[in-house]
Amino acid sequence: MCLLICVLLSLASVSADEPPAQRGYRHLLETAYVPAFLDQEVFDHLWQTWPKPLRDAAERATPEQRREMAFARYGLTLRPDDTSGKPLQFVVDGAGNWIPNCFSCHSGKVAGQQIPGLPNSHYAMQTLIHESLLTKLQLGKPMAPVDYGFLAMPLGATHGTTNAVIFGVALAMFRDADLNIVPVHPLGPLIHHDMEPPPVWHFSKKQRLYLEGFASKGHRPLMQFALDRSNGPDKFAEWEDDFRDIFAYFESLEPPRYPFPIDAELANQGQRLFNSVCADCHGTYGKSASYPERNIPIDELGTDRARHDALTSVHHEGYRQSWFSHYGADPVSVGPPGYVAPPLDGVWASAPYFHNGSVPTLWHVLHADDRPVVWKRTAAGYDQDRVGLEIEVSTDVPPGIDDWTQRSYFDTRTFSKSAAGHLFPNVLSETEKRAVLEYLKQL
Repeated sequence: MCLLICVLLSLASVSADEPPAQRGYRHLLETAYVPAFLDQEVFDHLWQTWPKPLRDAAERATPEQRREMAFARYGLTLRPDDTSGKPLQFVVDGAGNWIPNCFSCHSGKVAGQQIPGLPNSHYAMQTLIHESLLTKLQLGKPMAPVDYGFLAMPLGATHGTTNAVIFGVALAMFRDADLNIVPVHPLGPLIHHDMEPPPVWHFSKKQRLYLEGFASKGHRPLMQFALDRSNGPDKFAEWEDDFRDIFAYFESLEPPRYPFPIDAELANQGQRLFNSVCADCHGTYGKSASYPERNIPIDELGTDRARHDALTSVHHEGYRQSWFSHYGADPVSVGPPGYVAPPLDGVWASAPYFHNGSVPTLWHVLHADDRPVVWKRTAAGYDQDRVGLEIEVSTDVPPGIDDWTQRSYFDTRTFSKSAAGHLFPNVLSETEKRAVLEYLKQL
């Protein structure tokens, strides 16, 4: 795993004749496809908007220490093997503008490891945009396009999740099938809901994209979040080769290996149980690996249905008619019945679980009756016994806390955040669940 990370994170310095996957990584770090969120001056002054105890600590700190505090607060990480101090999650151009890239949501840390393609469960997008807007107002700087989005809709109610699907829907409302900007055309009500980003290393196994698998896999679907009004159809045509390279980079990512001891005998028992209970939906692993990519009807699955209801057949059909699907030449499923069961390679690393990030550990996935109602993760802990986030369980979200702290709590009673469903492991005994849990570590 260390070798893989070192290779992937050294790609930005290779020559112009580099392989497509290496070019794709470099595009993510160096090319601005959307407007900046903020600039360096704003970032350096963000601490002045923090709650007083943290603000006082930042005032006493050195600039380098303040930067570390800001990275921790917003879920940012440095680029390994890069002494520039730039975050992996943002392009930083020569003028000091910070432009988000795919790593904002799709690269983070788990169990002390930084892993490209890992869902960024620390990313505090809502807080970052809010506090950067306050800082711009203090400094007399103009608002960015994302600031208007912040005022118009929620960006993410819990750290590590975002309202990303509705971002895409809202942006598409201002485009025709050829991506020309047009007066807004309604696509039905916007059902705001939070999603946890999927692991990018699953990309190579899939033939369909998105939670319900409605879109054929290709480079054009990856371009949808470049639908800022500053980008016309000519920009999308110009950037297609870039995104072919980004597609190749995503295809190249491999799942991380579990870094802690595994009971091999117990895992072997778990493999047999997994193959009899779980493999029909999640596939098999090892030498005879297979992945069925099955869509499970939402009523059978029983997990939170807000995401299913938010994208209707009208949205799917609009996508089918658009440039993104080559005007329907790439097959599009209109009105799929539920969610696609994901592959489970590297599942130990991708906590929290379910599409909305409502379940903190794999043990809780297997024990539906014991899933916490309100919980928050510790700053960087990893629960080796239950395999997932180390958490603190609460009876409720404490009153009177600041916004950042409130977003660190996951309340499964709120809209789109239910931890219900996926009751299929209930057929297993406690001993069998422990064996399956051990097997999941080695995928």
